[in-house]
Parts: sequence; C-alpha cells; structure tokens
Amino acid sequence: MISDAISFRTEVAGADAARIRALVIAAGNFNAAEIEIAEELVRERVARGDDSGYHFVVAESAGTLVGYACYGPIPGASGRYDLYWVVVGPATRRQGLGRDLIRRVERAIRTAGGTRLYVDTSTSAPYAAARALYCRLGYGIEATLSDFYADGDDKIIFLKQL
Repeated sequence: MISDAISFRTEVAGADAARIRALVIAAGNFNAAEIEIAEELVRERVARGDDSGYHFVVAESAGTLVGYACYGPIPGASGRYDLYWVVVGPATRRQGLGRDLIRRVERAIRTAGGTRLYVDTSTSAPYAAARALYCRLGYGIEATLSDFYADGDDKIIFLKQL
C-alpha cells in the first residue's frame, strides 16, 4: 500500500513542468519525444487552464514528486476520456501508487459525467507492467494496431466503462 505521507493535488504550476520531466526521465522507459510531450502537456495546462483539455493528478511525498497522471476529454466525443500518462517514480513503484492515481482519475471523470476511459500503450517490454496494471483494474483490450510505434511494436487500446 502507498504511504499515508503521499499527498495528491489536481493543479499544476509552471515549476511542475521540469519536475514532471525529471520524473519521466527517471522512470526509464520513455523516449526523448515522449519526455518532451510530458513536459509540454504541463505547460499547456498552465497556460490555458481547462481550455487545454489536460487534467492532472499529482502525487508528492515530503515535497518530492513521486507520480502523476494526465488525462482529458476526447474532443467531439460525449463522455469519453483518454488517459495520457501514468508515471510512478522508481522509488515508489509496487506500492499501489499507480493504481491509486488511476482510481483518482476515474473518480474525477465520473464526477464530470464521463462514461468511458481509453488508454493507449505499447506492446514493448518496458510497458508490460503498465499493461498488467490496466488489466488488474478492469480495463479490456478494445483494439490492437499492428506495428504502430515501430515494426514489431503494436499499440494496444484499453477501455474501461466507468
């Protein structure tokens, strides 16, 4: 279980862009383009607020960023949301933090009237733990797109009805 010392917030500030970048790098399974995107989404949220379409759940322990999730509504789709990012730092893995972040996202989406949450991920080895987590949390495979990210690296789209 995660420690009681972890606090959660849903707002991000400008300084969080660099902190999230560092966390994504420390996670060790994201490429350079993905790292840039993670940082960019924080900046977009800070600059445009709700109009950005990006929402966050940030987890901290003793002032240190230990995990976060980013999600948002799918434009033009009623009650449908994408989970863009769930990242847990190496020192906090296997303590239930990823599960807690996703459950907090699900609650926020239900509160906003959302009914479906989609998650895209890779079939490559570094994403095996994430795929297993989604399955444990009741997400089913909705589609597989062959060779999406690269030859031999498929995209799996998970879905959970909320």
